[in-house]
Amino acid sequence: MLYRSVVYLLGMLINFFGVALLINATLGAGFWTAFFIGVNEHLGFTVGFWYAAFQLIIIFVNAQLMKQRPEHRAVIPVFMESLILDFWLEVVFSNVDLSTAPYVLQVMALLTGVALIGLGVAIYILPQFPRAPVDQLFLAVSARFKLSIQAGQTAVAVFMTSLALIIGGPVGLGTIAPMLFLGPVIQFCYTRAYPLYYKLDPRGSAVPDEVV
Repeated sequence: MLYRSVVYLLGMLINFFGVALLINATLGAGFWTAFFIGVNEHLGFTVGFWYAAFQLIIIFVNAQLMKQRPEHRAVIPVFMESLILDFWLEVVFSNVDLSTAPYVLQVMALLTGVALIGLGVAIYILPQFPRAPVDQLFLAVSARFKLSIQAGQTAVAVFMTSLALIIGGPVGLGTIAPMLFLGPVIQFCYTRAYPLYYKLDPRGSAVPDEVV
């Protein structure tokens, strides 16, 4: 359990470090984050606060889409991730301003952020602990409307990007890049991290044949 918990937390830390780097590249935030930033600018509080608030609502949206009981365990990653996001944004990056940095540096920060988000998500899902509601929403939409996972993800991404635009969130290259590249990056990192995760498992579990 300790090993799985450490991997779970490490994945979250890497993921939201990438999110914070993507935001601070000032070329637009990811479609979810752009929406939360837009709400933050209109109503105050922190981005992490709105991240948590809307995810609590999404727990019930997912339940309705899947026609199941709300996944109460999803509250755990919601609060953990909101705290981690605010840690990176409000503490580590509080005095970082890349808005006047050379464009090449901004693009490098953006691409590094996308890579770190993909790596973090790939690590975060390995222990199979409860996932954040936004990570389940794509699956719920796909299942309810009989779409492929990619189509469900794209539908949610387009919808959230539209909302972010309406409320004045930072939509830009940093919003488009995750839509195009995040899926392949997660797949690339996951297929390589999965065997290593089992190899380092103190229980000595063998890697399932299908991922060797």
